[in-house]
Amino acid sequence: MSAQKPSNPSLNPSPNSNPRRSPHDPLIRILLVDDHPLVRDGVRMRLQATEHISVAGEAASVAEALPMARDLAPDIVLTDIRMPNASGIHLASLFREQFPLVRVLVLSMHEDPEYVRRAVALGARGYVLKDAPAQYLIEAIETVYRGGRYFSPGLEHLLGSAEPAPRSQRALTPREASVLQWVSEGRSNKEIAALMGTSVRTVETHRLHLRRKLRIEGQAALMKYAVDYADLTHDPQHTGPAPLFDPFALGATVPGRHTAPDL
Repeated sequence: MSAQKPSNPSLNPSPNSNPRRSPHDPLIRILLVDDHPLVRDGVRMRLQATEHISVAGEAASVAEALPMARDLAPDIVLTDIRMPNASGIHLASLFREQFPLVRVLVLSMHEDPEYVRRAVALGARGYVLKDAPAQYLIEAIETVYRGGRYFSPGLEHLLGSAEPAPRSQRALTPREASVLQWVSEGRSNKEIAALMGTSVRTVETHRLHLRRKLRIEGQAALMKYAVDYADLTHDPQHTGPAPLFDPFALGATVPGRHTAPDL
């Protein structure tokens, strides 16, 4: 059953709405970004059944989404996190820089609090789980359109639960950051040494320093850390390693947290 169109006051856009939009256009325009066609089909069908929301375009990657945003002038980008070449979290960062009036809303299966915090810290206005009721997604879109923030009720207990990475992560040297990125790519010490133009022993020393600074015990734990977190903000246009994110930006309080009511 389609959601009823809310009264005009409840859907008034915030003062920072997209200036390219006609003030007489009643629709909330969505750019849907997900690399799974079946997911896009399902989300599109649900949103199109809601008379005040329109899916203006669809993209399978961040690279496709950027030019579409220029052409379509959406109000909201609804994006997955895990996609080829670049993540939805990286997309949020790019849109904050290039399209500051277009709001980013994450739709993901991942409940990891680190993902949620990184998404918010890099510009996302909300985070909805893919297994949430469809009405929560509608409410999230409406809330973000009005200038608020929205998080699935299931995420409330996660937002403050993750311990930030150690403060010493901010002291990683460029070499150590490079090694961490290459570890996330599964490269051996010998391969990393060749890339750095140094010895295997030097690479082993860098790995040891990384584990000490990040308070990680064992090579397996270092690999997991690198794979899970170090590549989330990777820029596919950048030929070097991804910059490490400042974990203490993740601990900032998120104002205006909104939770959908129980249905």
